[in-house]
Amino acid sequence: MDIDWDDLRLFLDVARLGGLSAATTTTRLSAATLGRRVTALEKQIGEPLFVRQQTGYRLTAVGEDLLRRAEDVEAAMRSLTRWREGNLPDRIVRVSAGPWTSAFISAHIGDLWTVDDGIRLELVTTTDRVDIGRRAADIGIRSERPTERWLAGRQSGKVTHAIYSGRHLINGVAAGLFVGVTGEGANIASARWLQAHHGDRIAVRGNDSHSVRELVAAGAGLSIFPCFVGDSDPRLVRVAQPLPELETDQWVVTHHDERHSPPVRKVAERIATLMRAHQPLFRGETPIR
Repeated sequence: MDIDWDDLRLFLDVARLGGLSAATTTTRLSAATLGRRVTALEKQIGEPLFVRQQTGYRLTAVGEDLLRRAEDVEAAMRSLTRWREGNLPDRIVRVSAGPWTSAFISAHIGDLWTVDDGIRLELVTTTDRVDIGRRAADIGIRSERPTERWLAGRQSGKVTHAIYSGRHLINGVAAGLFVGVTGEGANIASARWLQAHHGDRIAVRGNDSHSVRELVAAGAGLSIFPCFVGDSDPRLVRVAQPLPELETDQWVVTHHDERHSPPVRKVAERIATLMRAHQPLFRGETPIR
């Protein structure tokens, strides 16, 4: 029985991210296509690999066994790729973060990585929590302290959220309506707060954070953004003080086995330093424009 490496890669993404929806981002395949590929792999193995639940996909005992073996294959394939490419750096450091934090890191990439570091950096952008324990990422930027015994974390500050509007009193803004979030982003705390407090006044929705920002900037309505996002966008204006109930901690999380690895430690320390240096922005301590 020959198992295709591409099928194993898809299996790894679904297993690490806990379901089809989350894996669509990393694989760039639809949930339906992923479902068919996983089912085909199960038929080839002759055993179910996942227990399908409303909250996601949970690995069976056979799935756990295949995961360990697939990770060995993945490591071998990466080694082969490094050997073939010759002059490329040896270590890939994967950083998991939400859409806004990932965008912030991207804008400050020069503070986190240089060509001379001898590493490659990958950003894993998702609203779901990536499983660092299964090495789906080396570093995670999270809103709470890790509780898993195999994870280590350092607090890099706090993040506040506030309500913002576009600069022109037109359309939904003038009517006092809101722009909401649908899809996976509807599960984050700020989206749930908006639904609970102003759900009856949501007139327009977007299915990702960036489209919501564009809608607000264009006057479709008000919405909630992290202050480091809203206060940095000249098209937006904060209409009230930050919401205390949405203030969160910010943690840079690594696996215990990896935290002393020089490449991982270097990137994690730089991320923590970057976040601390911008704490006034993250805390919403800029004047309301």
